Amino acid sequence: MKKLLSTVAATMILSGVANAETTLTVANWLPPSHPLVSEVIVPMTEQIKEATAGEVVANILPAPLGPPPAHFDFAVNGVADITFGVQGYTAGRFKTTNIAEIPFLGDSAEAISVAYWRTFEAMLKDAGEYDDVKVLGVFTHGPGEIFLKKGDASAVDLLDGKKLRVGGGIVHEVASTLGAVPVEGPSSKAYELLSQGVADGILFPYESVSFFKLIPQLSVGVSVPGGLYNTSFYIVMNKAKWDSLTPEQQTAIDSVTGEALARMAGQMWDRVDAAGLEAMAGQTTVTPATEEQVTAWTEALQPVVDAKLAEVSETGVDGAAALAMLKAEIAAVAAEQ
Repeated sequence: MKKLLSTVAATMILSGVANAETTLTVANWLPPSHPLVSEVIVPMTEQIKEATAGEVVANILPAPLGPPPAHFDFAVNGVADITFGVQGYTAGRFKTTNIAEIPFLGDSAEAISVAYWRTFEAMLKDAGEYDDVKVLGVFTHGPGEIFLKKGDASAVDLLDGKKLRVGGGIVHEVASTLGAVPVEGPSSKAYELLSQGVADGILFPYESVSFFKLIPQLSVGVSVPGGLYNTSFYIVMNKAKWDSLTPEQQTAIDSVTGEALARMAGQMWDRVDAAGLEAMAGQTTVTPATEEQVTAWTEALQPVVDAKLAEVSETGVDGAAALAMLKAEIAAVAAEQ
């Protein structure tokens, strides 16, 4: 009888071990309704659970742990297991992101994001900027366009003297090079900056203008072929937590992150950009940049591009070669669409 009870107990213990799940905490600093959360982060957590047959469960924390710039280090230090954010929010820390943020790369966030991941895997990760974490994905939002309260949309000097709200990354240099006065501030403060007259306009993708309810304040929009800039994002995981998973669990998570995650994020941005542009009808007049504008802006911004590629090369990665690969992959992904 004792032997039988011991066998039953051992079976129950082993069963409990087999069925034990690992819970990952996911930090979030955006409203739950933001598409990056609702259409990328939430589906990612569901896919991780499904891919690991329920062995790994990722739960999004209900309240922010700190400001957006702190989130990369939250993953490094294990404050949260998975975090996401914008590399440009910590100036100077990530140089390889320059590759994906330069002007005129393309009109599809999906193509750019998938190409960015492929270039990251093949070349950019060798810079060692992410050695302290497990990278689950890198991607960009849709092409950044010009939005103003007023102005001549066809003027080459459209931005001269205009105060433009900008975020982190290359967009600051783009704005100042084209004659604007950059006004730093998080996207959540954009409405306040515009409504109080602190800013005359903003450089944003269509989605963000709509999501942050800026359309009524912006009557002029200019769409730039390939975008005037892009913003790079990361999704990363604490390295010790990643190492604590079984090889099978790691393989399962890899199958739903990486390129698959970059593609999902890019597709999301393309969808919400289309909806954002549609929401502007009758309120913000969006016109294509003229050939004269594109020629002048391309020439003016070339030194910025050259400087950013030089920064990439400082990491030991050939900036020009990485950009060539990125553009080739963008073309390849775009051809598939």
